[in-house]
Amino acid sequence: MRTGSMIERETIEPNRPASGRASTAMFTAPVQLPPRQRRLVTLGIMTGMFLGALEATVVGTAMPTVVARLGGIEIYSWVFSIYLLTSTVTMPVWGKLSDLYGRRRFYLLGVGLFLLGSALCGQSGSMKELIGFRAIQGLGAGALLPLGMTIIGDMYSLAERAKMQGLFSGVWGIASIVGPLVGGLITDHISWRWVFYFNVPFGIAAALLIGLTLQEPPMERRVQIDVKGAASFAGAIVLFLLALMAGGRQYEWTSPFILGLMGASLLLLAVFVSCERNAPEPIIPFSLFRENRMLRAAALNGLLAGMAMFGSISFVPLFVQGVIGTNATRAGSVLVPLTLGWTSFSVIGSRLLLVVGYRPLVIAGMTSLMAGFVMLHQLSPEASWTLIYSDMFLIGMGMGLSMVTLLIGVQNSVHRRQLGIATSATQFFRVVGGAIGVAIMGTVMTLRMQAHVAQARSASSPMAHEVVRLLQHPDALIDPLARARLPQEMLTLVRGTLADALQGVFLVGLIISGLALLSAFLVPPGRAHEHAIHRESVVPAGDD
Repeated sequence: MRTGSMIERETIEPNRPASGRASTAMFTAPVQLPPRQRRLVTLGIMTGMFLGALEATVVGTAMPTVVARLGGIEIYSWVFSIYLLTSTVTMPVWGKLSDLYGRRRFYLLGVGLFLLGSALCGQSGSMKELIGFRAIQGLGAGALLPLGMTIIGDMYSLAERAKMQGLFSGVWGIASIVGPLVGGLITDHISWRWVFYFNVPFGIAAALLIGLTLQEPPMERRVQIDVKGAASFAGAIVLFLLALMAGGRQYEWTSPFILGLMGASLLLLAVFVSCERNAPEPIIPFSLFRENRMLRAAALNGLLAGMAMFGSISFVPLFVQGVIGTNATRAGSVLVPLTLGWTSFSVIGSRLLLVVGYRPLVIAGMTSLMAGFVMLHQLSPEASWTLIYSDMFLIGMGMGLSMVTLLIGVQNSVHRRQLGIATSATQFFRVVGGAIGVAIMGTVMTLRMQAHVAQARSASSPMAHEVVRLLQHPDALIDPLARARLPQEMLTLVRGTLADALQGVFLVGLIISGLALLSAFLVPPGRAHEHAIHRESVVPAGDD
């Protein structure tokens, strides 16, 4: 969803801590710039936002081809998970640092890290290298959107910000639709490496515009950064994901290594809870969750819906390219209906809130999400494009209806000084849920592929040895040249195997979407007031 995502990212920093403790922060006065400079800064932020939105969709289109060139399908999901993880856990830290030392320097540092990661990704010689460089890229991405929207909040009044929000929503939507198509064209006609190099000119343009035109007044900041909380939470999630990805493959689930990872993850999670209870400005304020039913429901639903939705974004292009046998451009087109459904129904949902209230809309959205996964689970190698596009539109429709509803509900349920921390918490849970969901689904896909390998080894067919080799390295299904050289009988067999593995992935998504539907009944049934719709469009970033 594009409009809601932008709103959430605008208010990363709250005016005061939700815990009620006195803040030590001295917040930024509005940045006064001449009209021409302000327009140039705005153009720079729009360029950075276009860059971030493009990256969110273009890589998914290129990844099947990347796997065909570099191999490593067994760690395919980690390319997405590590980017989501590093960008998400650093968002609050970037916000705190910008409060201490100013927006400009950390926005530029974020752009620099993103471009460094992009250039290194394009140079990757193996899947493991690509994963490491994607982590660097994600560190920078964590600064692009939240700090960009914070700068907009510094420069524009509330009334002006309403117009800007619509403008940025349009940029995000255009990038999300164009991204899969551009990614497919670059992958098919140039090289998958240019999917990453493509970021560099946009990033340089954004950095120059911001660096040369944004002037900030001297700032005094004494905010205490919850570094221990951010580090312990990141460590807990990383170890948990590593256990998911290694379990059942390199190591048995009951092996000391996997159990050790899980134990260390739980230990770091306990450290995180302790840090958050004592932090003056906690990343995730537990007191606010205890007191706010809407926020609890939104966090749980966002976690579950994110797990399901990010799985569809990551694995449907693989199904289309590896099972159906199309090129990267056509594979990327399957994400366009999701974006259209999300964007259009977020607008519809925000209007229906005045009539039907929160709970019915979230239930309707999660029902649509679950219906999409019911259809995905039924995909076969002979599936029609109409069916695939319909699946993705239903998933986008469900996310659009529910996410905008929960966003407005959360913002309408907290004091204005808590808007930033409440909004960023809902975004945080959805993206972390996505990282966990992609890792779980990747594990399921690998386990099902391994089961087929074991079955092929025990067969007495003359093709058994070759089938085992292909199942262990199914990258040939994604490489058009290698695919064309396979005997038809063998191609049919291996396509069916990959389809079966991905149907297992979509079954997991179906189960998770069912849990998300159940969680929708926890959402309070109240209606939004008219002012909540206006607050959805204009969320204060620094006013009190």
